[in-house]
Amino acid sequence: MSTAVAPDGALRIGDVARLVGTTARTIRYYEEIGLLGEHATRQSGSHRVYSEAEVEHLREVMRLRSLLGVSLDELKTLVEAEEARKVLRAEVQAGVEDPLRLHSLLTEALGHLDDQLALVRRRASELNGLQADLEERRGKVEDRLRALQPR
Repeated sequence: MSTAVAPDGALRIGDVARLVGTTARTIRYYEEIGLLGEHATRQSGSHRVYSEAEVEHLREVMRLRSLLGVSLDELKTLVEAEEARKVLRAEVQAGVEDPLRLHSLLTEALGHLDDQLALVRRRASELNGLQADLEERRGKVEDRLRALQPR
């Protein structure tokens, strides 16, 4: 498989799609709905090109979607919260001397984490419910099989 790399090391959309296991159309759609932001460098009439950091961001978005089975709206909520925390983290790491500002930043980060955790917990609860239902059904099938066994 040949990968077209721009002189600065950036990749074209088709190559990125192959690397992350999706389609160029999906990447364009994710950009359109704001999941990938305005990451891709593109001059008028030229191809989209992506940096390695953008490819990693897309991999993470795809991983979250696959792992959690969330809707695109839920995925967007997760991604936006992560991006917001990234901005807050950068400010904290730059050195915030004002304790009130630091408190505000940490409180905001906590709110974003709570939003993300609520979504993940909701999905985990749904999966636990499905697991319990399947285990109950399995038990009923096993009971019927045992009833068929000669005594």
